[in-house]
Amino acid sequence: MPADVVLRTQGLVKRFGGLLAVDHLDLEVRRGEVVGLLGPNGAGKSTTIGMILGLVAPTAGRAEVVGLDVTTRREQALARVGAMLEVTSFYPYLAGRENLMAVAILRGGAAPTRVDPLLARLGLAQRAGSRFREYSLGMRQRLGIASTLLGDPAVVILDEPANGLDPAGQREIRDLIRELATEGRGVLLASHLLHEVEQVCDRVIVIQKGRKIVEGSLAEITHGGGGYAITIADAQRAAEVLRRVSGVTEVRLTERGVEVAAPPERGAELNRALAEERLFASAIVPRRSTLEDVFIELTEKGANDAPPAA
Repeated sequence: MPADVVLRTQGLVKRFGGLLAVDHLDLEVRRGEVVGLLGPNGAGKSTTIGMILGLVAPTAGRAEVVGLDVTTRREQALARVGAMLEVTSFYPYLAGRENLMAVAILRGGAAPTRVDPLLARLGLAQRAGSRFREYSLGMRQRLGIASTLLGDPAVVILDEPANGLDPAGQREIRDLIRELATEGRGVLLASHLLHEVEQVCDRVIVIQKGRKIVEGSLAEITHGGGGYAITIADAQRAAEVLRRVSGVTEVRLTERGVEVAAPPERGAELNRALAEERLFASAIVPRRSTLEDVFIELTEKGANDAPPAA
C-alpha cells in the first residue's frame, strides 16, 4: 500500500443469504483528503463501513488501515481508526467529560490525556460537566466526533455527522472535517446531505446495490454536465439551429432563450452556428451540474443497469 493511502478495500464482498449487499468494492482514502461515500438507502454504505470497522465479517475481499488487514490484524488496524456512526451512543446520566473519559480509558494509551484538549477544540469545555441527556443534538454530534479523535487516528470515518443539525451546526461540522484533513488524516464521509458533501469532499464514490458506479473528484464528475443557458430573442429559431449542432443532445425553450445539453467547451461552436444564421445571443453561459443532479442521474441509471442480487 502506498504511504499516503491510509484506508483501502480490495474486492470487498458481503452476502446475507441470497442478498448481495456489497459487490467487489474497491476504494481508497489518502492522507489529507476527504472522500464522500454516497448512495441511496440500501446501497451498501453501512455494510461497507461495518466491514472496515471489523463489525461485519466480509464474505470475500479485504479492508486495510495503514497497510494492516482489519481481519487478521484487527487490534492494530482499528487502533488507527476513529469512527462515529449515525447513532451516537453515550451514557445519558453521565456528564460529557465523564463519557469521553470512559471511552478514553477503554482505548488506553495516551487517550485520557486528550480528553480536555478535545473538549476545548470541539467547543464543549463550558458544558463538559453537564449530563449528556441535557446536550443539544449539535453538542451530541460534537462529543461523538471528539470520541473519534481520542486515539489520534490516521483514518476518521463519519456517518451522517451533520444529520439533524441547523445550518450553523452543519457549518461547524464542515469546518472541522476540513481541519481533520489538513492535519494529514484521511476522512471517509457518508452523508445524504449532498450540498455538504459538495463543499467538503475532495473525491466522491457513488455506490448502488453494493457496486461502485462512479468515482472521481467533484470537478471530474460535475464538469460541464449542465450544458449552456443561452439568452436570445428568437428562441424558437435558435432551438431549430442548435438541434443540428454535433454533440447537442437536448434543447429546451426557456423564458429568456434556450438551454442546451452539450459537451463541455462547445460554447464557441454553438455561438458560431447561431451567427451563421444571423441569430445573435446576448449571453451563452455554461451551466455546471450540481452533485445532486449527477447523483440522481447516476443512481437512477445504476438501479436500471445493476444486476439482480445473487
